[in-house]
Amino acid sequence: MVNVGLRLFGDAVRSQGVGVVDVDWRIPAGGDPALVAALTTTYGTHSARIEEANAEVCRRLDSAAPVLSGLATARDVVPGMGDRTLLHPGPPLAWEDVCDPLRRSAHAAVMAEGWADTPEAAEALIASGDVDLQPANEHATVGPMATVLGPSAPVFVVENPQSGARAFAGINQGPGAAPWFGVETPEAVARLVLLREAVRPVLEPALGATIESGGPIDIFSVAAQGLQMGDDAHMRTQASTNLLIRALLPGLVAADGDRGVKVARFLATNHLLFLNVVMAAAKTTSDWASAVPGSSIVTGMARNGTTFGIKVAGLDRWFTAPAPDVGQALFHPGYGPADAAPDIGDSAVLETLGLGGAAAAASPAVATFLGGKMAGAVAATRAMESICAGRSTRFRIPYLDFSGSPIGIDLRRVVTLEVTPRITTGILDAAGGRGQVGAGVATAPLAAFQAALLGVVESPEA
Repeated sequence: MVNVGLRLFGDAVRSQGVGVVDVDWRIPAGGDPALVAALTTTYGTHSARIEEANAEVCRRLDSAAPVLSGLATARDVVPGMGDRTLLHPGPPLAWEDVCDPLRRSAHAAVMAEGWADTPEAAEALIASGDVDLQPANEHATVGPMATVLGPSAPVFVVENPQSGARAFAGINQGPGAAPWFGVETPEAVARLVLLREAVRPVLEPALGATIESGGPIDIFSVAAQGLQMGDDAHMRTQASTNLLIRALLPGLVAADGDRGVKVARFLATNHLLFLNVVMAAAKTTSDWASAVPGSSIVTGMARNGTTFGIKVAGLDRWFTAPAPDVGQALFHPGYGPADAAPDIGDSAVLETLGLGGAAAAASPAVATFLGGKMAGAVAATRAMESICAGRSTRFRIPYLDFSGSPIGIDLRRVVTLEVTPRITTGILDAAGGRGQVGAGVATAPLAAFQAALLGVVESPEA
């Protein structure tokens, strides 16, 4: 007997001494009529066209070779950055809907810009509409966690030679009491000033010297090496950061005086320096892939602590759902689930091209959040394989016999299997402004992918 679906039926026959082969199957998309119709269309009459588009999207995700080409002031290089603009992570949202950590980070950015002296004054200024609050993604920019960028912030400049486009990300603010963790204290504001007044004047010439002697830095090459050394390039970037600092070291050594020592000390303790750089590389890569029409591949994922949004190649719009909680969490001493804010940050773009949760099996550190064994990390990567259209040819995972990590999240597979990407991430304090309180794995909300599939079917390219 062949039993399709519920194992219970097979067990009933098996108990009578009859041989049974169980087939693991369930109704696609939970049997929802609209979603089943969308799957029928995208896997049926429009399948050939979609598969061709998907192949091109995956090719771009896999072949882009973005490079780190400089450091600049945001107002000078970020498209559409005005003198009173603040850029936030995730999809667009109104100020009244901004979560507590992001609100505090915006206060800190306003104070670092010199527009207000206190969090209360910053709150009033933003609420008055005198500050233009914009999603960073709409300005070719990305920020991890609750990062808010003002016009005077220094930003890394990343170029994609294949498309000619650029993307930007601020310098990672480092550990401890920093605004990207939702902290608005004087110490946190001073961190932003440090990046602008001390780190940039040292790091910019060091990067310039590195590029002059060896050319722009191939970011994905660094990330690929990091994967071989235990990174997933999202939650853990220690190895990649060390490789980046090694490249910058000759220029850093040339820095004069106490400022150079101060910056060197900051960089030595900032194990997530590479995170912002690789996020910008992923952004310019996903933007190139997004230009392909008629695809069902996800090319963007971002969260603002209130909503979770995805973008699909060929469609210039967000599909959103409420931001999920971060599960499988390890909390700092004294904190627990009641202290945790919902998932936040633009860093989930990394999962679209084979890094982060897709490369969980490369990182023993990430495995500690997935059952404490490598089997859990391998299972996370395998789950991503089930919903992806291809494999990376450069991001290879030693624990999986150096097979490529999965790339190209296909909406059709997500909706059919009801399996969504898992995102390795930090956890911020929900309401007290105490910064990072833990880390874990967020599961992307299915509703956003379901809405996106319906959007694909309704688009003119369908």
